Amino acid sequence: MASLLARLSARPRLTVFLLGLASVLALPPVYALPVLLFTIPAFLTLLGRATGWRQAAWLGFWFGFGYQLAGLYWVTHAILTDVAKFFWLVPLAAPGLALPMAIYTVIPALLAWRAGPGWPRVIGFAGAWVLAEFLRGWLFTGFPWNLAGTVWAFRPEPMQLASVIGVHGLSLLTIGLAGLPVLRSRAAGLGGLAVLALWMGFGAWRLQANPAAETPVRVVLVQGNVAQDLKWDPSQRRPIFDRYLTLSAGAARASAAAHPGQPVLVVWPETASPFLLAQDPDARRLAAEALPPGGMLLAGTVRADWNAEGQLSSLHNSLVALDPEGEVVGLFDKAHLVPFGEYMPFGGLLPIRMVTGGIDFSAGPGPAALVLPHGLPAPGPLICYEVIFSGRVVGAERPAWLLNITNDAWFGVSTGPFQHLASARMRAVEEGLPMVRAAQTGISAVFDASGREVARMGLGATGTIETALPPPLAPTLFARGGIWIPLFLGMIALLLSEVLRRRRPSA
Repeated sequence: MASLLARLSARPRLTVFLLGLASVLALPPVYALPVLLFTIPAFLTLLGRATGWRQAAWLGFWFGFGYQLAGLYWVTHAILTDVAKFFWLVPLAAPGLALPMAIYTVIPALLAWRAGPGWPRVIGFAGAWVLAEFLRGWLFTGFPWNLAGTVWAFRPEPMQLASVIGVHGLSLLTIGLAGLPVLRSRAAGLGGLAVLALWMGFGAWRLQANPAAETPVRVVLVQGNVAQDLKWDPSQRRPIFDRYLTLSAGAARASAAAHPGQPVLVVWPETASPFLLAQDPDARRLAAEALPPGGMLLAGTVRADWNAEGQLSSLHNSLVALDPEGEVVGLFDKAHLVPFGEYMPFGGLLPIRMVTGGIDFSAGPGPAALVLPHGLPAPGPLICYEVIFSGRVVGAERPAWLLNITNDAWFGVSTGPFQHLASARMRAVEEGLPMVRAAQTGISAVFDASGREVARMGLGATGTIETALPPPLAPTLFARGGIWIPLFLGMIALLLSEVLRRRRPSA
């Protein structure tokens, strides 16, 4: 590797940009984790050759830009749904999002450069990476997409440690272990293997201690597979609605017949209903007819409010719970809205308006357990990308399960739906709660409270999933301590890096 880096050092910014691009191969859906054992040490090596803090900052930026550009290229698919209107944005969308996200990588790069070679740089870079991920998830409404810890979401065993330290804690270990080859130490390599063995051993033990189980409640997920360019076409409203009614009725009645006495919860994805379900009694009546006795429909829909003069005053991206009589028995409004997709930031100064209907959506109050009648287990609704915010998916009252409804049709056939799914799976492990996920075009899935996959329907499929609702586990350590746990670990790593730097013998 040293000879290769020597040849590439002549163009360090291009080299670290390519290293950032390559690092994305470790993320969902490829999960090529070994690539990090080259890209992270190579980046740290080039960082160590920076002649000053400005060059180190630029290296961090270009590494982050490559990482974010390759990881977020799928945003272009959202533009392509209305290419005649937004064609000029096609070459700008992914770079425009990746550029501000890349700035967060400057922080760990500068701190790692200052720490100096050896252990201080490896430990400091890992600790600073976690703090940068945290800032990326909070500043300017936050966008914690493609966290380094999600590279382990391909199997439940390595994910179990997230129940203790969260996905950010997994990021700390991932970046730290990936950086060990830069030390060129046999002892460091063996130590890394020992840490990895203990990590996997904990995962296997936790899965054995929490065997898969079921509750006497059935869930039916309906994946209508409606393309985004057809979703709001007025001529398609009734055909789309009829598709969901037909799929729901067949699967729900079959479930009720196969499991008599067990309530059936039918779930539609985000904005699946082309009608304002909360305000449209005819649409609610038709939806209720698709339910078996004692069933319940949890449906994504747009909800509108009107003022006393009959003028539209607000729109909400909502989840509505309907009983077999078509009555609204529960309501949740999305709180964490998507900039440009659901509201216009900067007061609408930018010449971009992708908000459907030309009016900004209004935000709901935040995470909360949705209380359902008849003693049914209360879900914690998470609409679309609300599920990516680690430590911020459960409100004051702990729900019995997490429910993520989403419209991933925006992502097209890309890595985006797989990345989104990995985040949802991580939340199940972190909180010790089963995750039920209904996606408009896929990927719909059910995970138990340990992150084991119970059922899945792939991208671009039309149909239903029917399964038992998994039970919750006791609150995990992460569920109790939240984001403060990985933040504390990140600060400890930075402190240790500084101590080691100061103790290094002077030349």
